Amino acid sequence: MAVVTMRELLESGVHFGHQTRRWNPKMKRFIFTERNGIYIIDLLQSLSYIDRAYEFVKETVAHGGTVMFVGTKKQAQEAIAEQATRVGMPYVNQRWLGGMLTNFSTVYKRLQRLKELEQIDFEDVAASGLTKKELLVLSREKAKLEKTLGGIREMSKVPSAVWIVDTKKEHIAVGEARKLNIPVVAILDTNCDPDEVDYKIPGNDDAIRSVTLLTRVIADAVAEGLIARSGAGKAAEGDKAAGEPLAAWERDLLEGGEKKADETAAEAPAAEAPAAEAPAAEAPAAEAPAAEAEAPAAAEAEVEKPAAAEQA
Repeated sequence: MAVVTMRELLESGVHFGHQTRRWNPKMKRFIFTERNGIYIIDLLQSLSYIDRAYEFVKETVAHGGTVMFVGTKKQAQEAIAEQATRVGMPYVNQRWLGGMLTNFSTVYKRLQRLKELEQIDFEDVAASGLTKKELLVLSREKAKLEKTLGGIREMSKVPSAVWIVDTKKEHIAVGEARKLNIPVVAILDTNCDPDEVDYKIPGNDDAIRSVTLLTRVIADAVAEGLIARSGAGKAAEGDKAAGEPLAAWERDLLEGGEKKADETAAEAPAAEAPAAEAPAAEAPAAEAPAAEAEAPAAAEAEVEKPAAAEQA
């Protein structure tokens, strides 16, 4: 089934671009028309680019890769955190720290520091062996690290790909990813540069509904990649967040697999039935020689009876 429908894109406002005076001429090929001073994005192209990005993300995750979700603008923060958490991927939805990719060794040390602070019981002053003032300073440090690095707490290496909402605002993240040759998957509004992105999705990166829809599509691709990595749909179902309903494509995938298994099981006894009947058909043939062997014996007995009568 389709990853996303044209109706969903229209209802989410993915087709609305920026004002005609705020545009990048390189985006001209993705623009359908202009209405009331606003560019309208060609959603037919968006659909094909969404499919391409979806397949790339799915294959990347299926082969053991990770995808970092990045979106620090207000409209994207909630969707980025929610969808990345749903599929267990790292995310940045507050402030992008310079060097988060290119200087990851230093960032990793701060992650270790955050985990150390999480081991401290700030409620029990006596057991901690620290003064109230020291605990207050450490709690502030912990809160600051959680805000900036909480989304990448479990990240142990640079990601295999990056999903970015608004490449103009996240230009530092885009630059770092390109330096490290990390593929960039991003929403391209009419004011963005398409040359900076490897897997582009022409669309509206300012509306909450648009950002939420496209981020969910990428998260679904990650989820399908995780299912492929685990090797079984039912095993992956248990990895979903508690209470999270299955997506439509996941239900189709699971139901299709169960239906195929039932059909295979039904065909197996049908194939065995003729094999079981074959020995029964052979049984009369096996009895025929036995009957032939008894016939001469009966004839000999009849010959012996007259001979005995003559002797008498």
